[in-house]
Amino acid sequence: MGEMPLACAQIVFIGGGKMGEAILGGWIDAVFGPAEGIEAGAISVVEVNADRRDYLSEKYGVSCFASAEEIGAAHIVVLAVKPQVMMDVLAGLRGLPAFSEALFISIAAGLATARLVAALPAASRLVRVMPNTPLLVGEGASALCASERSTDSDLELVCGLFACLGLAVIVDEEAMDAIGALSGCGPAYVAAMIESLTRAGVELGLDEQLVQSLAIQTAWGTMLLMKETGQSPQSVREAVTSPGGSTLAALSAMAESGMDEVYCSGVKAALRRSKELGAC
Repeated sequence: MGEMPLACAQIVFIGGGKMGEAILGGWIDAVFGPAEGIEAGAISVVEVNADRRDYLSEKYGVSCFASAEEIGAAHIVVLAVKPQVMMDVLAGLRGLPAFSEALFISIAAGLATARLVAALPAASRLVRVMPNTPLLVGEGASALCASERSTDSDLELVCGLFACLGLAVIVDEEAMDAIGALSGCGPAYVAAMIESLTRAGVELGLDEQLVQSLAIQTAWGTMLLMKETGQSPQSVREAVTSPGGSTLAALSAMAESGMDEVYCSGVKAALRRSKELGAC
């Protein structure tokens, strides 16, 4: 892609699943559109599932194809397929002229840059990203790392694209798998917490929708409080916890039930699975 302006770039998503859609939808809202000089028509999606192609085309106005062989030009390529099939996908792209000099962005958990670079066309470059699904609403968390075949300009461009969708940080590759287990999987952990709080409220006789709305707003408000004020989780927790009060009773019961161990063991399990997938 070289120094081609972003407004002139053809962007191709290989894979139109949930995470690919989150990035695609977030970029269309935050980066693309007539006001920014980049049309959604500059984006193409290669997706084997016909129903997903129809859905993405209708909802976002992007061009969808069943095969990468139908792509005429690709300057930025987002690799948004599962780690288990990634190497087969890259083997299919390697001989296609449209992808020969592209900047690739991999969002696959567990796949190291060295392994990906070895499977890419010789003149292409690669940046690895670990994003999460809140990108779709501009509140994502993404970690990025360089590869042996990426430039500072590549890293800056990709960081800028993901910074439009929330927090974007550049890290050493050694940290990527652990970050994936934490923030990449993190939306599921938070959603599971909301589900548990909702069930607890229902057991107390409250309406399910009411409890869920209160739980979501409480989680959102607490996170925003920490983000906007800079208060630590500990200080926010202590501000609500009075000696001998109901909050302390709740937290003590949760600690006795192994709450800390539950989250730690979950993140560690996610990390182990990520490494297993990366070795496939």
